[in-house]
Amino acid sequence: MKALFKVDGLPGLQLLDTPVPAVRDDDVLIRVHSTGICGTDVHVYQWDAWAQRHVTAPLVVGHEFVGEVVETGRHVSGFRPGDLVGGEGHLVCGRCRDCREGHAHHCAHTRGLGIHHHGAFAEYLALPATNVWRHNEGTGPDAAVLFDPLGNAVHTAGVFPVLGEDVLVTGAGPIGIMTAMVAERLGANSVTLADVSEFRVGLARDMGVRRALDVRDLTPGSGRGFGVALETSGAAAAVRQAVELLAHGGKLAALGLPPQDFPVDWSTLVLKSIAVQGVYGRRMFATWRETSSLIDNGLDVAPVITHRFPFTQFTDAFATAAGRTCGKVVMQWHDDGRSRPHIP
Repeated sequence: MKALFKVDGLPGLQLLDTPVPAVRDDDVLIRVHSTGICGTDVHVYQWDAWAQRHVTAPLVVGHEFVGEVVETGRHVSGFRPGDLVGGEGHLVCGRCRDCREGHAHHCAHTRGLGIHHHGAFAEYLALPATNVWRHNEGTGPDAAVLFDPLGNAVHTAGVFPVLGEDVLVTGAGPIGIMTAMVAERLGANSVTLADVSEFRVGLARDMGVRRALDVRDLTPGSGRGFGVALETSGAAAAVRQAVELLAHGGKLAALGLPPQDFPVDWSTLVLKSIAVQGVYGRRMFATWRETSSLIDNGLDVAPVITHRFPFTQFTDAFATAAGRTCGKVVMQWHDDGRSRPHIP
């Protein structure tokens, strides 16, 4: 099969031939239909400081995917060939206190798909059955390939109660846009989405986010400041602006991964009594159930996919994803019979 590898400590990836993964007793073998390029994948492609600290080559990268079951291990039940599936990209130990108490998303021994474990940018992927999610019948291929980042959005929007609050979302990438859409569905009094990219602000408006604007036009929500800030960009300037615009007693949920360390005005956090919560991945598997419910009840996030490429054009796909004039970039590995044509 073909797979995209990080081979050495240099920018870029290589498309190589490699054996189809062996299926262990507790594994599910998945024929990958399509994959989404995440900001984390761009870090790995560019081989920045974060990637150098966390990734050991050689490695198949990628973690956002949808595909179909082709084979199951002998201890696996509940899946059959042809099932449309995605997968939780955080492989946890199952034995630590957090895992045993139902908080597996806090597992300190987590290994990331495409970061520590061979990933999804391949024609086939073997994944432990405990990490495989079977999609509902009504879930289309576009919604399905977005479940990982949409799950990030659902988790982030739900960290703090947003019902009746003025909410600020910083970063109008795909996750930021979807976070704003989810916060609106959760009953926020108002949702303001801010970004430096005119294209992404426009995309957010086209997808129904009512108050999407340039960061230079940001003002406090209702005069007292925003009650909740949801940070999805990882940009130092966005974090500082969120802290500045939060009301006293405000809450900050931070999902965006910064490419490098940056200083934080700790005294302002203290004096404004701001609560800060890091958000890592999805709650297993409550977030997946909540995400399915939102899709089943009409949340349409498919338009966040703006570009599609065959996997053989991965260089162009990553160049597009690294720019500011795109939403989600998807690579096609196998035709699922339902996907729309490639958009060049």
